[in-house]
Amino acid sequence: LEQSSKQKRLWVIDIEKKDVLYNTYVSHGKRSGNEYAKQFSNRQDSNMSSPGFYVTKETYTGKHGLSLKLDGLDEGFNTNARERCIVMHGAEYASESTIEKLGFLGRSEGCPAIPVELHEAIISQVAGKTCIFVNAPVGNYKSAYLNQNKAVQEFMKDQKFS
Repeated sequence: LEQSSKQKRLWVIDIEKKDVLYNTYVSHGKRSGNEYAKQFSNRQDSNMSSPGFYVTKETYTGKHGLSLKLDGLDEGFNTNARERCIVMHGAEYASESTIEKLGFLGRSEGCPAIPVELHEAIISQVAGKTCIFVNAPVGNYKSAYLNQNKAVQEFMKDQKFS
């Protein structure tokens, strides 16, 4: 969410195949900001996005059609996602036409809302224990799931230097 909401900032990546499956729009919470998400919260009724790692859980059909429940993993940043009903869902406001009309992507109540025409395919692809990382400009963000040294080692072992 560090990028403008006018940019396609959701990436679905098959890590094993090193392949980008989807790159599309994703909304942020309406009280997080307009074009850019600048404020974040883990509180009920904040209508803000929450940064960090999530694991995808079960799907259900609700007011937005097929939707995906998310469990936040980073204490103090997103662990209230279930209680806040933060889910991935499709939304008409997550579209280029909304960007053309408003100058930025439509906003949610804190959910990562994605384009209606892609939401069923994306949700079906990532449902059930897939990792989601919501990157956000939060200076005090820390996660037990980030280990910079291990990440660098993993990255470097696959690189070819000439």
